[in-house]
Amino acid sequence: MQPLSQLPSVDRLLSQPAVVSLIEAHGRAVVTGVVRAALIAARAAVKSGALLPDEATLLENVGAGVTALSTPKLRPVFNLTGTVLHTNLGRASLPDEAIEALITAARSPCALEYDLASGGRGDRDDVVNELLCELTGAEAATVVNNNAAAVFLLLNTLAAKQRVIVSRGELVEIGGAFRVPDIMSRAGAKLVEVGTTNRTHLKDFAVAIEAVPVARTAMLMKVHASNYAIQGFTHAVPESELAALAHQHGLPCVIDLGSGTLIDLHKWGLPHEPTPREAIAAGADLVSFSGDKLLGGPQAGLLVGKKELIAKIKKNPLKRALRVGKLTLAALEAVLRLYRDPDRLHLRLASLRQLTRAEADIRSAAERLLPALQQALHGLPVSIEIVALKSQIGSGSLPVDRLPSAGFSIRPQGKRSGVLNRIEAALRGVSHPLQPIIGRIEDGALLLDLRCLDQRDESAFAMSLAAIHVA
Repeated sequence: MQPLSQLPSVDRLLSQPAVVSLIEAHGRAVVTGVVRAALIAARAAVKSGALLPDEATLLENVGAGVTALSTPKLRPVFNLTGTVLHTNLGRASLPDEAIEALITAARSPCALEYDLASGGRGDRDDVVNELLCELTGAEAATVVNNNAAAVFLLLNTLAAKQRVIVSRGELVEIGGAFRVPDIMSRAGAKLVEVGTTNRTHLKDFAVAIEAVPVARTAMLMKVHASNYAIQGFTHAVPESELAALAHQHGLPCVIDLGSGTLIDLHKWGLPHEPTPREAIAAGADLVSFSGDKLLGGPQAGLLVGKKELIAKIKKNPLKRALRVGKLTLAALEAVLRLYRDPDRLHLRLASLRQLTRAEADIRSAAERLLPALQQALHGLPVSIEIVALKSQIGSGSLPVDRLPSAGFSIRPQGKRSGVLNRIEAALRGVSHPLQPIIGRIEDGALLLDLRCLDQRDESAFAMSLAAIHVA
């Protein structure tokens, strides 16, 4: 074994010009910790039989260690998965107006719970209440941190120890094994399932209401099947009929739209998705939906409906635990304001612009970027083609609908399937400050769907491609 005494000291490494530069950029405490860790690792390796590293190698290791520590965990990536509202990649990209509002709110004190007119305490929901009522036709609104929280809060407020009647076909499970029955149980409500998986009729709800004294039932609830579809021999009770039955018995009708959109997407050639305004017009007393999916805003759970019900919900102590901060409200207000000009919404709202992007435009992007991809993968045993693809909306929105798209198909030549995994890992492993590239492997090919790659980001994308190293 080589003598460990030949390793340089901590002070010696800290005095080297390369490390001095690191200290100036990242601070002495961080760099000293990395130097010590590099020396400990070197001693352990030598004791295991490895060669004593020279000083240049140690300095390299220190530089790599400092880079790793200083690289943000929440890094921007290029979403080429083909899923526009990708939950694991942050769902909707915010429009420029929302980003500017975020910066302004972050930089300065804001009238968050301060009434500028009276000089007294205000209500943070007032930031978006008027806009939400205007856009949905509701009497009042409140905001929490996501739609699951909105559903939990309304159930805990209005249905604790009481029955909530729901169609058996709507007991959905969303991401992370998060199930509607579990939310109800945690909220203290008693789930009553009616109908069957594929067919539920109005009489099923009526029988369930009349089975016990009406005071033991809190509400009739409809949950939008946002992440799956049952086809064939099916029947669901229309919202207007469910609301009429609920009101006949003095009960509220609550609709959870899940994703939620404030406009008719059919106008832009997308499949229709139920809107809060339609639900309110059909007689719903409360409607819950998300802010960061089809709506195109920040993560939030939105509740709109009758003023007296919203008032009860806002008095629940859990509302404080689930409330949103000024940054979320700033971004949400900016996005909601865009909906006042629906004719230009597809030009200004990032998520809608991606969803409505024409296949021909995406293919043109692929043709522009093909040389950069070919150069990045030059010499590897793969074939690269521009192909037609099918994007999906994602985040439980319109789950069976696909959008015509285009991008790259990378296939191994011969029996070298392992090369795809290496390329995929190299794209993911692009070093900071460049952006990693996230695609998907499907049917023996690595697919890169360009729907979500904005033209203004193509140069940065090409730089990420040029930086990849396939091991």
